[in-house]
Amino acid sequence: MIIKNYRWLIVILLFLVTTINYIDRQVIGLLKPILENEFSWSESDFAHIVMAFTAAYAIGLLIFGRIIDVIGTKAGYSICVIIWSVAGMLHAVVRSVTGFIGVRIGLGLGEAGNFPAAMKTVSEWFPKKEQGLATGIFNSGTSVGVVAALFIVPYILSHYGWHGVFWITGGLGIIWLIFWWLFYEIPVRQKWLSKTELNIIQNGQLQDKDELESKPVKWVKLFTFPQTWAFIAGKLFIDPIFWFFLFWLPSYFSSTFDLDMTKPSLELMIIYLATTIGSIGGGYYSSRLIKRGWPAIKARKISLFVFAILEISVIFVQFASGKWIAVVLISLAVALHQAWATNIFTLASDMFPKHILSSVVGIGGTAGAVGGIFFPMFIGYLLDAYKSQGNISIGYNIVFTVCGFTYLFTWVIIHFLTQKKYSNRSHFQIEKS
Repeated sequence: MIIKNYRWLIVILLFLVTTINYIDRQVIGLLKPILENEFSWSESDFAHIVMAFTAAYAIGLLIFGRIIDVIGTKAGYSICVIIWSVAGMLHAVVRSVTGFIGVRIGLGLGEAGNFPAAMKTVSEWFPKKEQGLATGIFNSGTSVGVVAALFIVPYILSHYGWHGVFWITGGLGIIWLIFWWLFYEIPVRQKWLSKTELNIIQNGQLQDKDELESKPVKWVKLFTFPQTWAFIAGKLFIDPIFWFFLFWLPSYFSSTFDLDMTKPSLELMIIYLATTIGSIGGGYYSSRLIKRGWPAIKARKISLFVFAILEISVIFVQFASGKWIAVVLISLAVALHQAWATNIFTLASDMFPKHILSSVVGIGGTAGAVGGIFFPMFIGYLLDAYKSQGNISIGYNIVFTVCGFTYLFTWVIIHFLTQKKYSNRSHFQIEKS
């Protein structure tokens, strides 16, 4: 049996598992007010739980980025999903801060494999001109997962309690795994793929001759390439900002605008749906430039620059006179973030051959997770300090200001690390040889 446009079925699988990934990690943010009351958590306690996840995520990215390059996407993805699904369900049985830290470590280790595996899958299944759009589609699962959690969590919470939330959402990954084993294989081994589509994929990937000539590269050698450090910068400074949007926005609206988190929140749904537009739109924008004849690296960098300039608008959240003005400004901010994230991932696939791409994505993801360790420390300290003074809003205003200018600062670093002599794979081949 031949299935037309099979590569888009693959990207649907990537979208679904990324959605599940973000449902599982977002649950604790939505349950934060409830768990705080039940277990008497402070803001710093919650920050430590978030830090445990990000620390494990950092380690997991290094481990699974390399493992997936070695054992392949099918087996590598499966291992990751099993680990994070089991850890997600175990949240239902812990009772202490230490217990939650333990299960968040398991969740972080498993979830770390998602993006290295997904990016490697895209590089295997899509021609260069489609990789931006494909990445944008699966990356939109991050926002759809958050929105889905806004629907799912209150419903399960009202019927089965917070324990049931963890049991049910944690089990979604196991269901997805069945479909992954049924439908996934690399293109040359997939019997349901037409020869015409296989030619489209292979011809679109072989426009870079050095891809054929690529030889194994030692993992530590990757740190000698400026391209690697450009990707590291793009993740180190920016990933923690989205984690702030994920973990603290429910609490921000609850404390600033008295939002009731026991009910579905239209405000948060709008914000997180905006990230879907940003993810797909960001991938489409740079892919469109490439189809018009722009060099891939230039198209990605120009896109990143545009998004960085527009992101400064998030600093005006502190002047919002009502919650809906805040919703508009934060919606724009998170959409721009996802547009940025999509192009950072495709920038990596432009600069590195696919046989080491998971390792590079893992290294960059680790950098982002390391930033995610320290940024929550800063947030927790800041919010506790102003909360004790009875004005937590000032703390949030400072955080939004920091977020607004970080993108442009990061773009400058990426720009200088991807100057013309570093901006293609031929340089990579020269360095490697």
